[in-house]
Amino acid sequence: MDFTRTEAQQDLEQLTRSIAEKLTTNDRLRELDAAEDRFDDKLWQALADAGVLAAALPETVGGGGFGILEQSSVLQELGRTLSPVPYLSSIVLAAAALAEYGDEAQRDLARRAGAGEVVLTVALAEELNLDPAQPVTRAERTADGWSITGTKITVPAAAFADVILVPATTPEGVAVFLVEPSNPGVRVERQITTDYSAESLVELSGAVVGADQVLGGTERGAEIVDSILARAAVALTATQLGTLERALELVAEYARERVQFDRPIGSFQAVAQRLADAFIDVKAVRSTLWQAAWRLGENLPAEEEIRTAKFWAADAGHRVAHTVIHIHGGVGLDRDHPVHRYFLAAKHNEFALGSATEQLRRLGQILADVPA
Repeated sequence: MDFTRTEAQQDLEQLTRSIAEKLTTNDRLRELDAAEDRFDDKLWQALADAGVLAAALPETVGGGGFGILEQSSVLQELGRTLSPVPYLSSIVLAAAALAEYGDEAQRDLARRAGAGEVVLTVALAEELNLDPAQPVTRAERTADGWSITGTKITVPAAAFADVILVPATTPEGVAVFLVEPSNPGVRVERQITTDYSAESLVELSGAVVGADQVLGGTERGAEIVDSILARAAVALTATQLGTLERALELVAEYARERVQFDRPIGSFQAVAQRLADAFIDVKAVRSTLWQAAWRLGENLPAEEEIRTAKFWAADAGHRVAHTVIHIHGGVGLDRDHPVHRYFLAAKHNEFALGSATEQLRRLGQILADVPA
């Protein structure tokens, strides 16, 4: 592949960075740390007004017709600034799925999400279920539609989302349902996460949805979930890349300025080696991300590349996050200093991506199935 950024990627990257760096200040993040929901509505509206939210959605829903490569560039910039907005869940996952698989009314919901009028999200994770493609949550047909029972955890933006996309297992196979938090049988409970991001437990106790609230029908449910999971892995890796890049810049700057024994600590061999290793780790995340995103955007087989990117984002993310804290020393744990947020964000992304060891095991299985 050609790793050169497209013109659209560069434009969106610059536009997103200019908006995010202006609005996502340390004071603003401190303010949001104490809020009930860590959601920067001012930044969200600014991104919508600038056309960033809609830019990488299909033209059929009022977007610019770009795709996962451009969305990854936006996420990279939001990861750099730790911007607390649900671009990944609302735009990259939910709106993109509605635009591709939805009927006219569902595509209109994607259009409204791109305009910043509504917030969407996707409920993928379940307790003790390591395979989101096979949900434990179940749905049964009723006289008027469907009844859904199950519990989803760490659902991003669920506390203020207008619609949640909920994959569930039906007697006819996996299907994706459009559930409004106000529906009967739906309970949303805020959860405390590693980096204080806005995530919730969503309990569905016979939650009622209409027959027209199934995305793509039951016959395409498994395909839709697989698509969402692939995009989620690439999108989270892009976010992690931005977080790690900025964290590395901050720690390198600190190592140049912090003086001990009349020398910058970055000149000490042990510190220099840690920084060099972190630099290599970030390059590995960057290279594997763009390979996976490009193949996904070109509709090429990408499972191997996506799992490779996930492995590096989780494994390298762990090492870089700890390097940042170790080199900063006590300053890195001071909540008045911004660097602690990069540690928390990198760890959150690492946990969300899944065990690096598990990704390596599954990658080995994929490679073992490839004919010699």
